[in-house]
Amino acid sequence: MSQALPDDAPLIHDLIGIGFGPSNVAMAIALSEHNASVGRQEAVTAHFFEQQPRFGWHRGMLLEDATMQVSFLKDLVTLRNPASEFSFLCYLKSKGRLIDFINHKNLFPLRVEFHDYFEWAAAKVDDMVSYGHEVVAVRPVVRDGVVQYVDVTARTGSELVVHRARNLVIGTGLRPRMPEGVDRSDRIWHTSDLLARVDGLKDADPSRFIVVGAGQSAAENVDFLHKRFPQAEVCAVFSRYGYSPADDSGFANRIFDPSAVDEYFTAPDGIKRKLMDYHGNTNYSVVDIDLIDELYRQEYQEKVLGTERLRFLKVSRVTDVVETQDKVRTTVESLVTGEKTPLDADVVVYATGYESASALGLLGEVESYCHRDAEGRVCVERDYRVSTDPELHCGIYLQGGTEHTHGITSSLLSNTAVRVGEILQSILDRSQEPAAGERLAADEIGSSL
Repeated sequence: MSQALPDDAPLIHDLIGIGFGPSNVAMAIALSEHNASVGRQEAVTAHFFEQQPRFGWHRGMLLEDATMQVSFLKDLVTLRNPASEFSFLCYLKSKGRLIDFINHKNLFPLRVEFHDYFEWAAAKVDDMVSYGHEVVAVRPVVRDGVVQYVDVTARTGSELVVHRARNLVIGTGLRPRMPEGVDRSDRIWHTSDLLARVDGLKDADPSRFIVVGAGQSAAENVDFLHKRFPQAEVCAVFSRYGYSPADDSGFANRIFDPSAVDEYFTAPDGIKRKLMDYHGNTNYSVVDIDLIDELYRQEYQEKVLGTERLRFLKVSRVTDVVETQDKVRTTVESLVTGEKTPLDADVVVYATGYESASALGLLGEVESYCHRDAEGRVCVERDYRVSTDPELHCGIYLQGGTEHTHGITSSLLSNTAVRVGEILQSILDRSQEPAAGERLAADEIGSSL
């Protein structure tokens, strides 16, 4: 005879998502649309945990005139379901701007507008997410020698909550990357800090900024600081002769096609490396040509007028970064001659990019079931499921950190809608466990912790 279950006994979720950025918002939307199209017994139960108190995506770089670098059609849903009510066009309709946007004749919305679209979409599925919850542990639940489930522990304040799942979808996003030995502070920033930090300077009178890096964020920071502080000098330091333009031509953009993921995944390792070398200039350390032209025009104009505030220190690097009470003392070293020039600044901004958070860093004991290649990289199957020992029946899916297996586009916004559809289909195809919604006795949950 089955034991009576208490009312507060937790559900087994078919899926738990860690993180609720654009990728897992798209995952929640795909689940919502699937569940609306099937009967209750076929519905997929899911819950997401997000450390932030509310949805936010690169808030520090939501500059008022910065535009997206992907078409609005590469939103959270359109490439998976063009008829979705969660599309960017439906968002525009709800805001009363659809006709205005069409008349604008532009494929690339303002970044602040696309962020507002993300917030709008996230709000429509917020019943699936717990904000302000940091996942602190993932533990295997072993039955008959196999891991049937994982227990996910999330912390909110001093409270710990435990949820059990058949599958995990990890979408923890990217972390700011700083040079070794350099830490962020009130005067040493990463570009992700820009808007939050710059407000702290409103009563100050900075005389010089140094921006390190040669990518899109670096150029945007240089342009923003030059305009925001009209009395300050802005020095851009990079190891190149100048900014390199992004190749966004029609043929090159095929690297972002969904079919390119299939091709990259099946390609030999040598061809994978060549494809990354060939097409890295579509995404990495490149800048929109319009912004390059504007910065060059501004620099030339200042030379003509004798009012040089915009300086480009080419083929150089910043070394010996020392923060004092009222400035940052740096040395700029020429990569050609080795000459070292002292250069002090009120603020140094590092536009040194991002790195994927350790995909398996939260898994604890579960990580021991996951496979890695000869270079120590996680092995990932075509459906974005981590390759594991057969004893791990619980699926671990990645929404990032798959460039080495799936190519440049695999974790980018360009492929988000398609990727979440493939993950959902994989979960449905692989599902062999009891129907969603079964409950566990409270003491059973406790015994697995």
